[in-house]
Formats: sequence, structure tokens, C-alpha cells
Amino acid sequence: MIADNTNNLAPIILFVYNRPWHTRQTVEALQKNELASESVLYVFADGPKLDATEEQINEIVQTRKYIHSVQGFKEIHVEESEKNKGLADSIVEGVTKILDVYGKVIVLEDDIVTSSGFLKFMNSALTLYENEEKVMHVAGYMYPLKRNTLPETFFYPAASCWGWATWKRAWDHYNPDARDLYMKIKEGRLLKILNINSIHGFEEQLRANMEGTMYTWFIKWNASVILSHGYSLYPNCSLVQNVGFDGSGEHCGPTNRFNWLKLADNIEVKKQRVRFSKKAIRLLRQFGDEERTSFVKLLKRRCKKLIKKI
Repeated sequence: MIADNTNNLAPIILFVYNRPWHTRQTVEALQKNELASESVLYVFADGPKLDATEEQINEIVQTRKYIHSVQGFKEIHVEESEKNKGLADSIVEGVTKILDVYGKVIVLEDDIVTSSGFLKFMNSALTLYENEEKVMHVAGYMYPLKRNTLPETFFYPAASCWGWATWKRAWDHYNPDARDLYMKIKEGRLLKILNINSIHGFEEQLRANMEGTMYTWFIKWNASVILSHGYSLYPNCSLVQNVGFDGSGEHCGPTNRFNWLKLADNIEVKKQRVRFSKKAIRLLRQFGDEERTSFVKLLKRRCKKLIKKI
């Protein structure tokens, strides 16, 4: 497991499954990063489900075949699972395993396309805030705000799972028990913080995990950060794009609402006072309200069309 990490760059973890096209887009973008050739890449490939079709198994095979052909990194380590763990267990196990060795990590899923400055931003942030206990998460994604007047980097209460990084000292606070998390969030009167970004319905996600109708990892990490009174560092312009909103993802339906026309190639990370940006909270709440309103209008239009057909 221990690889050459003498340059002190954080290892990269990539989680893949059965989407060879998406995986290729993710890897090719990552290869264009200026620190790629100096970075160690770990790939965790999930296995087929028990009821997998021949087509699905072929997609898994094609994804793995491509991964084994990848070059352009300092070292590449591929770990293939014979059985299907599911995205949540794959990520929690993989992140824990690498953090136990390196103490810090950069995490990508197979549908996250990065800009050429992604690795530089992540490594700079991981180094600069390494000993700042309050800082627990580094986000690579930022929402496409219409009126973006935010500073180059800022701190925000909610984490983000589209290209992110963390340290072992922070991940040690990860709690996989959704019920325990929800009760502690309620007891600590932190539901307002959990729901600070109204776009994704974080409270509903946590409740769904608690009730067993959903099994995800990120909402538990987000809640764990909140309960630890942690801070997440964000760029004001996104360094990543999620190309998985085409219906192929495990929890993503088709949409382009969160896409950027152009990603940031260079976001400078400077040490700043660790406190939440009130402007970011205000702008992102406004963005969430606008998105929710747009979504409701879209549903109404679709309902009218269905009624006319009937």
C-alpha cells in the first residue's frame, strides 16, 4: 500500500464502476493537471451486482480495461473488488484506507471532470490548513452564481462531494450512524445549518438514510463536519464539472443546472481567518431559492402538458 510520496503531494483516489466513457473523461482531464505526473493515483473499482446483466458486466470490464491502460501519473495502483460494495461503502472504505497511510487525500468519482489547476488548488489548501483543526474539508466545486462577488476562497458550513479533499484528523470524526447523527443535529439545534443549502434537501437525505430508504455516505460526512463545528474551504469559481447528470449515475437524474461554461484554471489559496463567509451564505441561499422556484415551475409546466394529453 505504501507508495513513493517524497514530494508530499496528497494521493488521489478515483472510484469507478461501470461507466467507461465517464471514467475516461475524468482521467483525461486529471492527466492535464500540472501536478498529475508527480501524484500517486489509487483507483478503486467496484464489482458487479448479483443480478448484473451481460451488458452491465461488459461495461465493468471495459472500465477496468481502460484503467489498466492509464499512464501519466507518478504511480498508479488499482484495487478491483470481486463483489459489489456500492458507492457508499466503496468510498468510506477507500478513503479510510488511504488516509490511514498518508494522512491526507484528494477524492474523485468517475464523473468529475477537473480543470488543469484542480490538483494545485487541493494540495495548496491541504498544506496551508493541515494543522488548522477547524478546517475539515476542501471543496473543488462551486455553484454557478449569477452575481458572484465572493473572494477567491472562502469558508462555508456545508461540504461538497464533487471533487474534494480532507485529512485523517478530520475524517476520524466521520460517523456512519444516520440516526445518531440526526438526533445529535436536532439536539444541538443545528438543523438550520444542515439545511443551509436548500438545493439538495440534506435533512431529507439524512432522514432517508435513518429510515433505510436511502444508503449514501456524503450526507453522513456533511453532518459529521457540522457536528464537529468544522469549516469547508471553497473556491469562488468551480474547479470541477459533474458530467454524470445524464441519468447514468447512481443518484443523479438528467440536468445541466449546475454546469459551468468555463472552469477556473488557477485559484490561489491564501491563509485567511477561519470563519464562515456571510456573503457566501446569503448568495448560496439565494441561488438555492431560485433553483427551487425554477424546479417547481418546471414541474407545473410538465403537469399541464400531461393533463392536456389526458
